[in-house]
Amino acid sequence: MSLSAQFLDELRARTLLSALVGKTVKLTKAGREFKGCCPFHNENTPSFYVNDDKAFYHCFGCSAHGDAIRWMTDQRGLPFMDAVKELAQAAGMELPAMDPRAAQKAEAAKGLYEAMDDAAVWFTEQLMGIAGGEARSVLEKRGIKAETAQAFGMGFSPDSRGKLKAQLKGYGDSLLVEAGLLIKVDEKEPYDRFRGRLMIPIRDPRGRVIAFGGRVIGDGEPKYLNSPDTPLFDKGRTLYNLDRAAAASRKTNRIIVVEGYMDVIALAQAGFGEAVAPLGTALTEAQLERLWRLSDVPILCFDGDSAGQKAALRAAHRALPMLAPGRSLAFATLPPGQDPDDLVRAKGPAAFEAVLAETQPLVERLWASELAAGPLGTPEERAGLKQRLNELAQTIADPSVKHEYLSDFRRRFDAHFAPPPRVWNAPRPANTQKGGKWRPAPPAGGDHPQAQGVKASGIDPVLAKAVLAGLIRHPAEIARHVEVLGSLRFAGGALGRLFEAVVDVAIEDQALDSERLRTILANSGFDQMATDLLRADATPYSFTQKMAAPGRASADLGEAISILVARPEVDGALADATAALAMRFSEEAFERQVALVKEQQALEARLANLCQANEDARTLDTEGS
Repeated sequence: MSLSAQFLDELRARTLLSALVGKTVKLTKAGREFKGCCPFHNENTPSFYVNDDKAFYHCFGCSAHGDAIRWMTDQRGLPFMDAVKELAQAAGMELPAMDPRAAQKAEAAKGLYEAMDDAAVWFTEQLMGIAGGEARSVLEKRGIKAETAQAFGMGFSPDSRGKLKAQLKGYGDSLLVEAGLLIKVDEKEPYDRFRGRLMIPIRDPRGRVIAFGGRVIGDGEPKYLNSPDTPLFDKGRTLYNLDRAAAASRKTNRIIVVEGYMDVIALAQAGFGEAVAPLGTALTEAQLERLWRLSDVPILCFDGDSAGQKAALRAAHRALPMLAPGRSLAFATLPPGQDPDDLVRAKGPAAFEAVLAETQPLVERLWASELAAGPLGTPEERAGLKQRLNELAQTIADPSVKHEYLSDFRRRFDAHFAPPPRVWNAPRPANTQKGGKWRPAPPAGGDHPQAQGVKASGIDPVLAKAVLAGLIRHPAEIARHVEVLGSLRFAGGALGRLFEAVVDVAIEDQALDSERLRTILANSGFDQMATDLLRADATPYSFTQKMAAPGRASADLGEAISILVARPEVDGALADATAALAMRFSEEAFERQVALVKEQQALEARLANLCQANEDARTLDTEGS
């Protein structure tokens, strides 16, 4: 179909833009224009204006600008031709004539759309009737409210091979088979595809039913059954709930991708209307392109199990060739074994919002995945890691983004495998005479009394308590840091004994969770001490807080352990350097002292950042609650 400029101009002229925009945005008259709060970004003071005379809208806050067609594509998320068709229908305009084959195809599609819509209505009636009692119980157990089920058009297909076929017999078996509603095997009579299932309609961006997903009631396989690909439905190009999520994403400035329908529905009920899901396949290039039309950085929040994380990584690899400046992906990590539906039902919207607040950039996800892919103890293994990272970056088509990824991977590699800072020991100088008096040389190895005092003080007790609390809260982290933890010398007394008990118990049972660990500690007489360490106000770090996102807590705990180990070494080396400088001044000794002071300050800054980041997260939680 060819659309002339004259046709499009006439279409714009016949569309009252304020009426179109006013369907979803509250507008008030402002002189010859209308104004309201912009739907493309969050604002409290209206800066969005609609001008019917000039037939355009404009936001002075975010510079969103366009006409009626642009409104339908940007705010509604419709493809261009669908936007034109919908506006033309509302304006009473006939689209330019199509070629005969296209017209025949469109007429056939019209019958398919009508059949799918009638099927959706019938499924909904069954859910509300006597036969749908068990299906309604399933919804109730999953916490899905009746109004939510109604909003998503959920229904029920009776466990029968012919009830839907009989209901829609007027369309003919061949059309119902083409629509994916019936199954035909060889020369046998066609029969209902969906039987004994909770039915979920799948819609196109215009809100038309194009397919169904069916969840089995009770036991049975497959658990979920989708419509096959049809003239209306291409599962690799369709995202569930895109018709509803497009408008919601404009307000929240984000789009969330989860794994399944029930996750989308549960999130929408919890207030996250901007969630979509692929349909039983890995995320495709076509689906990524649709997502990027709504957000520069879609958030992938797949299940916390191994399969979900592998699916997220596949999406990361598939997105790489398509990256562009400002266009990427982010990853939200759920607690192990949980999906979004589980999380919002168990802990409410705030818990899911906290997960979204701790997203991981695409580059970080790729780096972490390759780093964990195998051993890195030999030069050859490290060279393999470097090669894999280089090959990933080379798949990026955009040259500027490719260059940045190569640079970022190189910096991460160099920083990760950099040798530990050398602990400087001052050489033992000969005894020197100054002013007629002999000055004794410092003890061998630089163990000046000042340095000995620093080393005797050991690790920072406040930070040590925080790390210990984090290990009790997250015992799975002990196995990751066991070698470093084994080198630590905690303060003596009860705190030292508690540390040794925690590490010993966690090493013996690496599947231990926090509650079981605390029970074992309580039986060993450490209950009160562990309770004091885990008080919400005891320490200002994410890994000691009960509601912290697991990914964030793990990263922060690793950083805290690194600081805990490094500080005594740096402090001791600085004391050695200061003592050596006092005994004999030299440019080399002075520079060494200055360098160690900077290392000490850098460690303090890293520790302060851990506190500040956690405080910022708490502030966001408070403001969002």
